[in-house]
Amino acid sequence: MKVTTTKSKNSESFYITKSYVNNEGKSTSKTIRKLGTLRELSEQLNTDRNGVMAWAKQQAKIETEKYKQQNQAKTVIIPFHADRPLDYHQQKLFKGGYLFPQAVYYQLGFDRICRKIREKYHFHYDINAILSDLIYTRILEPGSKSASYRAAMDFLEPPSYEEHDVYRALDVLAEECDMIQAEVYKNSNFVTKRMDGILYYDCTNYYFEIEQADGDKQYGKSKENRPNPIIQMGLFTDGQGIPLAFSLFPGNQNEQKSLKPLEQKVLTDFGHEKFIYCCDAGLGSEANRELNHMGKRAFIVTQSIKKLPKEDREWALNPKGFKRVLDDKPVDINALEEQDACRIFYKEEPYATKKLDQRLIITYSPKYAAYQKEIRRRQIDRAQKMIEAGKRKTERKNPNDPARFVGKLAVTKEGEKAKIHYFLDEEKIAEEARYDGLYAVCTDLLDDEVKDILKVSEGRWKIEECFRIMKTEFEARPAFVRLENRITAHFLICFLALLVYRLLEGKLGGAYTCEEILNTLKEMNFADVEGQGYMPLYKRERITDALHEVCGFRTDYQFITKQKMKEIQKKSKGRK
Repeated sequence: MKVTTTKSKNSESFYITKSYVNNEGKSTSKTIRKLGTLRELSEQLNTDRNGVMAWAKQQAKIETEKYKQQNQAKTVIIPFHADRPLDYHQQKLFKGGYLFPQAVYYQLGFDRICRKIREKYHFHYDINAILSDLIYTRILEPGSKSASYRAAMDFLEPPSYEEHDVYRALDVLAEECDMIQAEVYKNSNFVTKRMDGILYYDCTNYYFEIEQADGDKQYGKSKENRPNPIIQMGLFTDGQGIPLAFSLFPGNQNEQKSLKPLEQKVLTDFGHEKFIYCCDAGLGSEANRELNHMGKRAFIVTQSIKKLPKEDREWALNPKGFKRVLDDKPVDINALEEQDACRIFYKEEPYATKKLDQRLIITYSPKYAAYQKEIRRRQIDRAQKMIEAGKRKTERKNPNDPARFVGKLAVTKEGEKAKIHYFLDEEKIAEEARYDGLYAVCTDLLDDEVKDILKVSEGRWKIEECFRIMKTEFEARPAFVRLENRITAHFLICFLALLVYRLLEGKLGGAYTCEEILNTLKEMNFADVEGQGYMPLYKRERITDALHEVCGFRTDYQFITKQKMKEIQKKSKGRK
């Protein structure tokens, strides 16, 4: 409510008015109460115009409070007509699940980042609206950029731009990719306390449904065994599994070499110099260990036992010398009791390479040993069936292929052609069984507790989950763009969508699975009721209560007026 005045030649009148949105969605106002003329009110209140205005404002406050109280208990009556057909082309269903990622998006300051970009390039379209919609649709309804535009048309706040603007924006986003990553990292520290003392690094690749290699799209070792050109992504996450930075590199490049340029970006653009680098054995080369032995950095990397020098390998495979991680109690892993089935045991020794003094920690898990034994049993069964069927294939490259347990022997008689005899290679089976339950970690943290080092190493599943979400839930592949800059923009959007989702997931305290969160957001639809407002079409559950609580607004009313929905949208953007 506010005070308005009208003036005529001989008089000035005072009113209390209220702004609202009409049935056509346009802003207008109406008079709530006429207070009187200046002459009448001055005589009544015994004051001048300033005094009258002060009194009028107080009356407006009273009316506002009265309206709020009435509105809280308001019953909305909307007439429906059984004989009136629907209007042509009138949209009735709207998607509102984006409001919750939107709350995180604006907390990360993307609108301010986009403002900087717009001031730099001086284009006419709203890059903030484009970027936000691309992120929301990647989370809720992933598809091509054209499909994303169409999906955003169903939002409570439809696009204010044209589809062709999306592709123009992709070029700009690609150009500003590094800046956006650096800025959003800095802003994320205001959203949550980043556990950036530990950085996990891993690589994956994404395929394109094309046959001809081009640019960074090259033939390489596909992690999904696809016969298509691929592009590779290196990703850093913090200790909570929240994305930190990413880079792209050609599909035919050795992933070991991908670390240094991305880490340099973290050091310079992010200003982040002190952390523990953690990765799997595939990215824990001697060069990468040396890189993270410098400055204020350290490393914890998994180590292939099979690739250890012979003396260290035999020590690792020796069942003697193990201790219980829980209390350092010496144990014989060949005589464990039932209560030890879920415990972890370890032994360690100094491990020196050409340039580094390290700690080699060997762990043993009975649970992991049982799992590996069962997997190998199934593979042996399949190998036996190959032998019986006489259908063993050659030149298999998968190290877990059951064919590795099939031995081959050429049997000859004098003057006759050799006959090939296949058999189950018991020696190879026994050799692999020696490694059951064993796991190795190398680190340059020479004084830290073993349990703390192992805890960091075990956290690598978080970055693996990030890749799974991007590939499966966000459908990052196959990529539907072809130009190099738009490929960069596509994966930037996937990365930012993952960041927004992970932060929202973190706000919920890890109480819900990825599937539960995404399905809930996708189902939060609203029906337009005769242009008067919206009716939620989703079930109110604990997870919807939690989403409303952490995002600071509610949409779970029986009916939401147009004005109330505008207020909710403002709150989701951090605006009052």
